[in-house]
Amino acid sequence: MMHAAGPYLLASILVGLGLYGILARRNAVLVLVGAELLLAGGSLLLVTAGALGGDRTWSGQVLTLFVITIAAAEVVIALAVIVAAYRRRGSIDLAEDAS
Repeated sequence: MMHAAGPYLLASILVGLGLYGILARRNAVLVLVGAELLLAGGSLLLVTAGALGGDRTWSGQVLTLFVITIAAAEVVIALAVIVAAYRRRGSIDLAEDAS
């Protein structure tokens, strides 16, 4: 049986870095990376809770597969929006005016 402190600590570090990336960055790509770190931390928590809880239906692992699928679709759409904004404005800085 594995110890819970390691995965929970890693998940909290991933979530903290993701929040920092979303709140403190102005670059749209770095904000997207922060969102992906948040999703990775949540996925790690789901898998850890499923493994430690003795769940026979593997719901933590199945939910993680759904999170990975949704994250892949989110990345594709977000990168398309970022590329379109860069072509229109010439910059992907979120704090810059759209004029």
